[in-house]
Amino acid sequence: MRENPQDGHSFANPDEVVVRHLDLDWDVRFDRRTLDGSATLHVERVVEGAGAALRLDTRELSIIAVELSDDGADWTQTPFTLGEADPILGAPLEVTLSEAATQVRIAYTTSPGASGVQWLEPVQTAGKMHPFMFTQSQAIHARSWIPLQDTPGVRVTYRATVRTPPALRAVMSAANDAEMPLDGEFRFEMRQPIPSYLIALAVGDLAFRSMGARTGVYAEPSVVESAAAEFNDTEAMMAATERLYGPYRWERYDLLVLPPSFPFGGMENPRLTFATPTVIAGDKSLVALVAHELAHSWSGNLVTNATWRDFWLNEGVTVYLERRILEEVFGRTRVDMEATLDRQALDEELARLEPPDQILHIDLKGRDPDDGMNQVPYLKGELFLRLLEETVGRTRFDTFLRGYFDHFAFRSITTGDFVAYLNAHLLADDADADLAETLQIDAWLEQPGLPANAPRSVSDALTRVEQQAARWASGETAATVLETSDWTTQEWLHFLKSVPETLTAGQMAEFDEAFGFTEAGNSEVAHQWLLTAIRNHYEPAYLRLETYLVGIGRRKLIKPLYDELVKTPDGRARAEAIYERARPGYHPIAVSSIDEVVRP
Repeated sequence: MRENPQDGHSFANPDEVVVRHLDLDWDVRFDRRTLDGSATLHVERVVEGAGAALRLDTRELSIIAVELSDDGADWTQTPFTLGEADPILGAPLEVTLSEAATQVRIAYTTSPGASGVQWLEPVQTAGKMHPFMFTQSQAIHARSWIPLQDTPGVRVTYRATVRTPPALRAVMSAANDAEMPLDGEFRFEMRQPIPSYLIALAVGDLAFRSMGARTGVYAEPSVVESAAAEFNDTEAMMAATERLYGPYRWERYDLLVLPPSFPFGGMENPRLTFATPTVIAGDKSLVALVAHELAHSWSGNLVTNATWRDFWLNEGVTVYLERRILEEVFGRTRVDMEATLDRQALDEELARLEPPDQILHIDLKGRDPDDGMNQVPYLKGELFLRLLEETVGRTRFDTFLRGYFDHFAFRSITTGDFVAYLNAHLLADDADADLAETLQIDAWLEQPGLPANAPRSVSDALTRVEQQAARWASGETAATVLETSDWTTQEWLHFLKSVPETLTAGQMAEFDEAFGFTEAGNSEVAHQWLLTAIRNHYEPAYLRLETYLVGIGRRKLIKPLYDELVKTPDGRARAEAIYERARPGYHPIAVSSIDEVVRP
């Protein structure tokens, strides 16, 4: 296997010169919204006599100087060239290397508009007293705050020194010390090699609460107690995953709850998952997100997609592991509901996407890799893994997966590598010589849509919800007498999706009076209700719609609402007015997506 397969989303030349370690040094400048400092890259020539140049990825970085050293003590300046910027890839930085150079030190500053960094004013935080900043490097945003080989095919260790304003705490995807004094300087070390998209930094008014021997949560002081209560099953999730798939290899697993503008549900930064506050529902109904990000400690962080067209290797395997974790901790009923809802979501996504975007091993040439981050790599990928499990049996498939994680630990692999390992270690010894053909592996990986052998889930709990929705829709039963007292979030979501899409003003009001949907505190339930309200022009929900869109920046929850709004002239006008208020508080990644909808 090639260690560094060709990545069409990087200018780097790791097949000639590869970066093995980073030393990072920054001043966090809230006044200028920049990181000022240096990155020292420890390089290794892969091919003896390779060309004397190191090519790196950058995006809107101001390069001040580049120096070389062969011992880390004596430094000499060297020529460098910052190439023309590509709208997707950024600009290549080419550094001339001397024959003996083993280290390259780059002094630079980031742009205030760096795509991988968000700077928040105090009013945008829970505490309203201090500013906050955080990074989001996936997929190719690390290059907007570090000059490096920004490809998942290259793994590095790193150390960092971060200087901050007093009273603020810095944390990273590295070894964090919750007892470190707030003296304005923090030091970090990541000893395990990770790809660039997993390098992460956050700075803010942060408190810490332990949840177990290896787990804890960082959050703003007003949020940390509720977060710790919501996520206190994390240690049990870790133990369950270790029983199934081998030891946790990152020492600690902590979570950082970010301000609401975080554009994703979670980001699996090793040792410190970044998470949205929208999953704090008060009843643990949305902690599948924690199971998912924890599962990435095996699938994604430990064994990583080598290029972004192999993204399903990260996400499909992780959703499969997420379901297994939830089954171990919360039981099969919960998993059946989650899987049934996700199959509906995948079917809807496939109906919306063009055929090329329905392929697991997707061709993203000339496109932003963020374009491939839809439901397909997650949910179609999980169904493929579940098909393998159901075909060969759970015990045998668990043995295969555990061996897979051990074999490829701390390596980045391609879809071809996965298939080769699958053929050699799961399918080759099967009594059915035609099993690979029966499974339709090529159709799963290289063709659009879902093959006919895709597994389906059945949830008795959701079937009962459908029956109640039908009774209400037929006029047999009023909303107030439906049997909903013990419903979970998943059941409420299914109920809202099971009633007719077109409702009268009276029916909307009946629901709202019976169930209080407009004021629902659960972010997922509120999202589904607001979609229903937009479709049915339910004016009593419009104020909540505006508050919701202005108050959170999680792309999964807000983009579909804008998509629905712009379908009518009145809705578009409302979307434009709300977006004018909300846009300054959104992360650049969310802005990029929603600009296409509201400001095409």
